[in-house]
Amino acid sequence: MDKIQESENGPNPIDRHVGLRIRMRRKELGISQERLAESIGLTFQQVQKYERAANRVSASKLWEMSRALSTTIGYFYEGIGEATERRGSNTSRQSMQDFLLTPEGMELATIFPKIAKGRLRRRVLDLVRAMAGEPDES
Repeated sequence: MDKIQESENGPNPIDRHVGLRIRMRRKELGISQERLAESIGLTFQQVQKYERAANRVSASKLWEMSRALSTTIGYFYEGIGEATERRGSNTSRQSMQDFLLTPEGMELATIFPKIAKGRLRRRVLDLVRAMAGEPDES
């Protein structure tokens, strides 16, 4: 439960990654922060702090979370190699993590892949790109 030593860029990227993976798995299973917290003997505010990387997750709590979320401890570290390899240039990865930490980001990430037609997914992406004022990549 140590407070993370924040640099100018915020929490440690590994702590951010682990927090994001906790949130993603919890959302996948449809478990509330309250329910997860109760199952591991914490308050939902503490789970929020873990997910936002405001606090570090201890090894014992991560183990308890893996059991409560029916996954392995390794799950929380999947994909971490890319973040640490480009530590100085992970701005886009951090932006994506920031986006996925929002309720809208999680909902969009969950629902978008359910659009079966590739052409329709492309049109949605084009619409979002136009609304954001981004140039078309095609």
